[in-house]
Amino acid sequence: MNGQNREHVKPGMSVQIVLKQDQRSGKLTPGIVKDILTNSPFHPHGIKVRLQDGQVGRVKSIDAQ
Repeated sequence: MNGQNREHVKPGMSVQIVLKQDQRSGKLTPGIVKDILTNSPFHPHGIKVRLQDGQVGRVKSIDAQ
């Protein structure tokens, strides 16, 4: 599942995000969602979230639970 639909992303989920500084390289950062920062129901580049460690980025994939 990709992270483009807000309804698929929930706090506490394990996700892979791309940080702002990693957008060119596409390097993914794993983490647990703390807050959802995107208000719209869909975003083509991924829903923006804050991880529990404070990092902010766009969800590229949602890890299987």
